[in-house]
Amino acid sequence: MITGAQQEEKKTKGIAILGCTGSIGTQALEVIEAYPDLFDLEVITANNNADLLIEQAIKFQPNTVVIVNTDLLEKVKTALEDHDIHVYGGKDSLCQVVEFADVDIVLTALVGYAGLKPTMHAIEAKKAIALANKETLVVAGEMITKMARENGVNIYPVDSEHSAIFQCLVGEFHNKIEKIYLTASGGPFRGWTTEELKTVKPEQALKHPNWEMGAKITIDSATLMNKGLEVIEAKWLFALKPDQIDVIVHPQSIVHSLVQFEDGSMKAQMGLPDMKLPIQYALTYPERLKTDFPRFNFMDYPNLTFEQPNREVFRNLDTAYKAMEMEGTAACALNAANEITVQAFLDKKIGFLDIAIINEKTMLGVAHIAKPKYEDYVSVDSAARDFAEGLIEGN
Repeated sequence: MITGAQQEEKKTKGIAILGCTGSIGTQALEVIEAYPDLFDLEVITANNNADLLIEQAIKFQPNTVVIVNTDLLEKVKTALEDHDIHVYGGKDSLCQVVEFADVDIVLTALVGYAGLKPTMHAIEAKKAIALANKETLVVAGEMITKMARENGVNIYPVDSEHSAIFQCLVGEFHNKIEKIYLTASGGPFRGWTTEELKTVKPEQALKHPNWEMGAKITIDSATLMNKGLEVIEAKWLFALKPDQIDVIVHPQSIVHSLVQFEDGSMKAQMGLPDMKLPIQYALTYPERLKTDFPRFNFMDYPNLTFEQPNREVFRNLDTAYKAMEMEGTAACALNAANEITVQAFLDKKIGFLDIAIINEKTMLGVAHIAKPKYEDYVSVDSAARDFAEGLIEGN
């Protein structure tokens, strides 16, 4: 363990990136590369993308590498045998490497439910969390936030919307929030009718108008499930009630989110769409570091527009609010179903509209546990996946 004296001498921040080959992970590496005097890259992990993991390891020379798919472990070990890098495999290794003494902050950029257990271990090891895995709070927000409080751990949001809320609250933590507004681009099908959405193909849904993201989150954006998950995440991050969280469609993606205070005043965080900014802010808070990112020009965006999302057409958002009202394991079941249905849609086993239909049926169809423990989340996640699979097979 690092003693207090050693921490004073240590001028760099040790970073672990869980999910280094995805969109967030690769951009986080760019941020770290830009500030070599501030960060030490201690750990990088990947699930299946061994080739990119090897390439990143050789370039950035982390202390430790994890490949979750153990079938690829020997490949990674062989490729890195001439480098002074420890190589491990398997899911359990994710939980172990976040506890390493030289790790100060863990960036969880894993996709989906897989981020929950490693994040728990990082919190128990008293590591700061830069959270890009919204599903961790969606699935087990009550448990995770309680653990963070008990261990004195800060959770810094990386999602652009939650980072925006967090930035608006700096200097305002003693003032009560009346409402927050999470902005949504509307995705590629903004304004489409239910009839038009019946024939949507995965290739269409994967074309986001403003952001470049992985397949899962891009489909979630198209169905508005991503915004639904963000609503649930915001409830736990900022200790809000469902009626304090609103969603507004903002196609230009310049206003990243807003906070309204009790006196009626509002704060917004704005900027060009670029995930490197919220990643950097989470890693460097409370400091803001000079960047060479492109700057926003009002003349390039003379009109910023806002509209209500259509929750009757994009039912996932409505279902997410229901999950938030139900509490307990409802959101856990919803998230599990969504991971199954999104993959089924990508595999062309179900239609675009079936995603929301199966998600809601699953959330309401599996056993609901009002006061869950960790084991309950595990069992409900498994049951919901099986339930959704059954609906897909019978579709």
